[in-house]
Amino acid sequence: MSALLDVILPVFLVIGFGYAAVRAGWLGESAIDGLMRFAQTFAVPCLLFRSIAHLDLGSAYDPGLMVSFYTGAFAGFFACFFSAMAIFGRAMPDAVAIGFAGLFSNSLLLGLAITERAYGAQALQANYAIISLHAPMLYGFGIALMEWARSRGRGLSGATLAQQIGKAILSQALVIGILLGFAVNLAGNPLPGFIWSGVDMVAGAAIPVALFGLGGVLTRYRIEGDLGPVLMVSLASLVLHPAVTWVLGAHVFGLGVDALRSAVVTAAMAPGVNAYVFAHMYGVGKRVNASAVLVATAASIGTAWFWLHLLP
Repeated sequence: MSALLDVILPVFLVIGFGYAAVRAGWLGESAIDGLMRFAQTFAVPCLLFRSIAHLDLGSAYDPGLMVSFYTGAFAGFFACFFSAMAIFGRAMPDAVAIGFAGLFSNSLLLGLAITERAYGAQALQANYAIISLHAPMLYGFGIALMEWARSRGRGLSGATLAQQIGKAILSQALVIGILLGFAVNLAGNPLPGFIWSGVDMVAGAAIPVALFGLGGVLTRYRIEGDLGPVLMVSLASLVLHPAVTWVLGAHVFGLGVDALRSAVVTAAMAPGVNAYVFAHMYGVGKRVNASAVLVATAASIGTAWFWLHLLP
């Protein structure tokens, strides 16, 4: 019970504050958009920049950690992708968008916040290693597959497709923050102290502001039809992904306690808002992904509690 009260509920309480503030009319959609723009464009990239710049690259990138987490992620994608077509009769572009929701867990806002509250800031090295590859790899995969699905028969060249993927990935502020963090890390952290002080101030606002804004954003979603695909995505995100990660991490690769905790807790998070953003970007699967984000985020209160009890 202490894990629920002390670790999980405070995170969701901040989300609830944002949800209630918008529902009560204290903040409008434009205010929430501004908060999220600040979080996603400045605060969270600063947090990632600072964390990657100080990350011990030699020990953080354990192949077993990455294989465990990302095998689970792609298991979620392919389960949702093939089920969307074979069971629910969706066209391939819709299936790609729905599969992306089963692929893209909320590793940053929920995974990072819950892991830190459960195990402390010193246990986050594996989280940052996972996050540093998360958006670039999964967006690259999703965009490549979607562009292929949409362009079948149109003769889109490989060079054009690669250009589209690169432009989409490198235009994200999160990816820019990660790349700058790697550059500073490899250069031996040459930045003066006053710059780090400023970065620390902005980065400190990242998680609470983003969680509050996430609550406001969730007011825009409704659970509307498509119950089967929504439940499928929720199960892939909250059960299949962490289960595969736990089995591989604990019984195949023998990950250390900190790495196993980070991998499984991150894998057990609901689809991030980016799952809806991806669907909206292509105009397919929007209702399923929006509903899945809402349903799985609410359900993750219970599933996160389960995984925290299961972990050593």
